[in-house]
Amino acid sequence: MRKLLNTLYVTSPNTYLSLDGENIVVLKDKTELLRIPLHNLEGIVAFGYTGSSPALMGACAKRNIALSFVKQSGEFLARIVGEVRGNVTLRKTQYRLSDNIEDSNKIARNIIMGKIYNARWVIERATRDYAVRLNVDKLKGVSKTIANSLKLVEQSENLEQLRGYEGEAASQYFSVFDDLILQQKEYFYFHFRNKRPPLDNVNAMLSFVYTLLAHDVAAALETVGIDPYVGFLHRDRPGRISLALDMMEELRSVYADRFVISLINKREVNTNGFTQKENGAVIIDDETIKTILKAWQTRKQEKITHPFLQEKLEWGLVPYAQAMLLARFIRGDLDGYPPFMWK
Repeated sequence: MRKLLNTLYVTSPNTYLSLDGENIVVLKDKTELLRIPLHNLEGIVAFGYTGSSPALMGACAKRNIALSFVKQSGEFLARIVGEVRGNVTLRKTQYRLSDNIEDSNKIARNIIMGKIYNARWVIERATRDYAVRLNVDKLKGVSKTIANSLKLVEQSENLEQLRGYEGEAASQYFSVFDDLILQQKEYFYFHFRNKRPPLDNVNAMLSFVYTLLAHDVAAALETVGIDPYVGFLHRDRPGRISLALDMMEELRSVYADRFVISLINKREVNTNGFTQKENGAVIIDDETIKTILKAWQTRKQEKITHPFLQEKLEWGLVPYAQAMLLARFIRGDLDGYPPFMWK
């Protein structure tokens, strides 16, 4: 359990939430784990919950405390909010910002700055940790080019320009992605990013893990009351979670890509778990998917210090922290959206 930005995250499985006076009480096997006054909270998120008392749900609705339920896997289930507050004001402001190209560019620019900063960090970290095994000069050269892209992004004036700079930085980053794969090189190699369908083992894993990340980010946005379908960089398209795709950009390299590379380098996956069809598409078998999902859940429990909040939290809560920060910006509590810039 963790209290972050006045939101209580109940991550312990098989817990029951109840009301005692003016307090929320978290119980497990009828044993009290935690008690917090309701007036200290603006939101409660319960993962893998056993249940919640009607009294607590009513008290949260009366006090405008958003009570959200999420599966242990991260899938959003439901959100209970008060009659007065709801999400109308927050979402209407989000829609106005999305409709305004200048405002969209400002928000998207911060997101892409986070993405490029983190991509460069991944490369710099590799040159530090594996200097003997890597062509450091090559990676340092790419890192320098990406740093230049970061400066250009800061000066971008519109979304088209921003997408161009982001594309150039992504191309540079992926040009050395194969260098970061240190084991099983015969079967796990990366020449370029391909999808729909993925044509090699690494791209198949990246596509699958990106789907998991997008799912987690969408759930986080739903939890704080933001519409995951209305984005700033990714524009509206029926059925596309555009804002979730925006928000996951800054987490791709440091969270998803490093996870995939780790699975390969630690030999937690092997080529037997992949099959190539006649059309070239690579399919991951069920057992390997289970292995990836189990490792993903373990990675989500690893603790880090959030670079902006300066609080310790699990990797799995980073999307929720970023969603809350975005909601605070939309409400006017922050001057700008602070992207996740890993250090």
